[in-house]
Amino acid sequence: MDRKIIQITAGRGPVECCKVVANVQSMMMKQAQKLGLLLEVLDSKMGEQNGTMQSSTLVLSGKGHEAFVKEWQGTVLWIGKSPYRKFHKRKNWYIGIEVFDWHKEIRWDEREVKLETCRSSGPGGQNVNKVETAVRGIHQPSGIQVLATDSRSQLQNKKLCLERLEAKVMAWQTQQLVDGQQNRWQEHNELERGNPVKVIEQQL
Repeated sequence: MDRKIIQITAGRGPVECCKVVANVQSMMMKQAQKLGLLLEVLDSKMGEQNGTMQSSTLVLSGKGHEAFVKEWQGTVLWIGKSPYRKFHKRKNWYIGIEVFDWHKEIRWDEREVKLETCRSSGPGGQNVNKVETAVRGIHQPSGIQVLATDSRSQLQNKKLCLERLEAKVMAWQTQQLVDGQQNRWQEHNELERGNPVKVIEQQL
């Protein structure tokens, strides 16, 4: 399945931009649902004010998502009066939206995993202690480890270990990806203001 990782960020923008991030996430979720696309929140960093977000990371999947991505990717301008600063004259608030291809950026290779067998822990004298049925998997590039002891079958524990390790490694890679983009945005005092891909004029 073709999946995209979408990151929405306020960059170093003020609280109003964090409110825009929350508003845009809600708008995107509703639009995706109407289009029959699946858009799920993977992670979000809340802002200082209630109902605001510094950033949000989502995963998009479904047929015909290209138009949806094209509509949102880039700088979004929200025009609206600040609900936090009554006499503030500024009405233009910018946020950034970046899209990554899951299959190009997130990689899983079992050859990078070192597997070890060991005895499962349990009450002394039980059969589970006498045979090395537990399996520990170590993803060598990241150092992430998983220990599977669910089954008395070493083969089954190996399967469970690899499945759980894959999920952890992919979550780690995704976090590395979005953190890197967030840092690039943070290096600029403000997001790119020229030629926004989308302009929304609404009350914040």
